[in-house]
Amino acid sequence: MKSYKRNTLELLLKWSIFFIGLFIMSFGIVLTIKADLGVSAWDVLHIGLYKQFGLSIGSWTIMIGGLVLFSASLLTRKLPQVGAFINMFTIGIFIDLFLYIPVLKTPEFFLGKMMMLLMGIIILCYGMGLYISAKCGAGPRDSLMIALVEKTGKSITFIRAWIEVIVLFIGWLLGGPVFIGTVIATISLGYVAGVMIPFCQNTTNLLFVKLLNKNQFQTSLLDRGM
Repeated sequence: MKSYKRNTLELLLKWSIFFIGLFIMSFGIVLTIKADLGVSAWDVLHIGLYKQFGLSIGSWTIMIGGLVLFSASLLTRKLPQVGAFINMFTIGIFIDLFLYIPVLKTPEFFLGKMMMLLMGIIILCYGMGLYISAKCGAGPRDSLMIALVEKTGKSITFIRAWIEVIVLFIGWLLGGPVFIGTVIATISLGYVAGVMIPFCQNTTNLLFVKLLNKNQFQTSLLDRGM
């Protein structure tokens, strides 16, 4: 019984952190889009597809995520984790929801746009760190990167750089927004994520230790009739 309660609480915590992370990450992505100074490579592609074929940015995020996840699955010959599918759909839905918030507008002046962009990058990476710390499954793009690294034997840095260059070029051809924000995002995302991911992992680990141990202690008291 103790083990069942502990496992249930652990699952609840993991998936709560996972969804909160995706929610925060999506908000950060939308801030970078609303800043209107150019976005990261994948979002250049999503926005380019939206401009050419309609639908919504979130819809294209889901569809491209599905295509990428299918490609990664073919390369590894393994079925993706459930978290990868949830990641794909949830981020697309959250992005569309945030984009339609009336009060979330592009600032009039360059300084305001730059502040929104930088804030978006930080929030995006924090959300990324949170969802990764839950260990419920990598997103579609990370799954493809890992699959290509395993197949080619090249470094993560090399594979990620080439994926982003190809995606950025296709997005630019489709009319996606490439500007100073694209350069800033490309340079800073890896660094900020490198800081946020370990920070979030340590915070999540500490939270699990505190809450699960506290729950275990309370359960033992109840079992003793105290």
